[in-house]
Amino acid sequence: MPNYRRPQCAGATYFITQVTYQRIPWLCTPAGRKALREAILHVSIKHPFFIDAFVLLPEHFHCILTLPDNEDDFSMRLRLIKTYVTKHYKQEISVEQGVSISRQKRLESNLWQRRFWEHLIRDEQDFASHCDYIHYNPVKHGLSKSPRDWQLSTIHRFIHHGVYPSDWGENEEIVMKEGIGGE
Repeated sequence: MPNYRRPQCAGATYFITQVTYQRIPWLCTPAGRKALREAILHVSIKHPFFIDAFVLLPEHFHCILTLPDNEDDFSMRLRLIKTYVTKHYKQEISVEQGVSISRQKRLESNLWQRRFWEHLIRDEQDFASHCDYIHYNPVKHGLSKSPRDWQLSTIHRFIHHGVYPSDWGENEEIVMKEGIGGE
């Protein structure tokens, strides 16, 4: 098995993509939304982080998170969020998909893909490009005609604070840079 190395920089900002097991679309269900929201709040109490941008889609989510100046372990935070959801909501989410023998041996559930995709944000332009990617993602996947139509996104906060105009992404397709997303 490869030895994955992830950049760990104290106080850094990361773009994360996490996908459900076999892309089963449970994240946007009432139980899925409640579980993820509760898990994020629970983990952030003991291990603080700030969510700069977020979009929740049926079988994956994207976020940009920033760690405190003295912290560098974003992987642990994501692991704790996934563990919390699985431990406290697996029965309520009720995914009826078997797990592989490999997953059984590792005592893994059928809610999350084992790994996730991350990218260390390098500068303001990189940050802006990844925010655009996050907020345009529901349109890219055919879930809404406009980014603003998708309720499970921080685009509404961005519009409210004047980061985006109210019609951002409605009249033109947002051009996404190659390599963003990890989908």
